[in-house]
Amino acid sequence: MKLSEAVKPISYLKAHAAEIVRDISGGQKTYVITQNGEAKAVFQDVAQYERTQETLALLKMIAQSAKSLNEGRVKALGRAFRDIRKRIKEAR
Repeated sequence: MKLSEAVKPISYLKAHAAEIVRDISGGQKTYVITQNGEAKAVFQDVAQYERTQETLALLKMIAQSAKSLNEGRVKALGRAFRDIRKRIKEAR
């Protein structure tokens, strides 16, 4: 979908709410709603929103992992598993 077709003023939302909900169902469309010429809200399907949030969470984990690697905060795989097994035994 072209961004020029997705940007709508709030008056359009007020007049066409049912149509917008129908359009966004199934992740087919996303709308950017403006107020006084400024983007104020994004309307999208809930499933699409959830996928976006999951993607952002994964990207955040990757960034945190890269930071840890750059800072030298890493363990060898064998040592990591030994430490985990030790913690499990201590917890019992």
